[in-house]
Amino acid sequence: MKWLFFAALAAAMLLGVTASAQNAAPPAGDAANVPGLTEIMILQQLRHIKLWFAGRAGNWPLADYEVDELNDGFDDVNKLLGGDTVEQMVGAPIKALQKAIEDKNRAAFMTAFDSLSAGCNNCHHTLDHAFIVIQRPSLLPYSDQAFEPQRQ
Repeated sequence: MKWLFFAALAAAMLLGVTASAQNAAPPAGDAANVPGLTEIMILQQLRHIKLWFAGRAGNWPLADYEVDELNDGFDDVNKLLGGDTVEQMVGAPIKALQKAIEDKNRAAFMTAFDSLSAGCNNCHHTLDHAFIVIQRPSLLPYSDQAFEPQRQ
């Protein structure tokens, strides 16, 4: 039954970004090897989920890794869209998340995470995709990964 949920989740994420977003011009180079906006945003959503569960569990090395991956993904989105819309919307929340993670401050992490989600929603609204609403995840789709910090 779980596989059905995950298949539906994957399908919903694939359909969540409209066809017009897929038509964003790829950067110069071999366009066949450049992921489109849809693929990047699916990865961003998965990273967002993992970031939440890592920070909530206090697994700061994993949270640090995921916020860096999110930041790289947002750089890719900015390149596809042109301009700095994404940086304007999520730049400050990403910096706040990095600081909260560095300080290992769970309360600051939660506040910054909610600011990031709000920034994502503001960006979606600005780009006429207000129907895509990001929030704190309530279900961990990664049953094969431990999010609690591991003793070394």
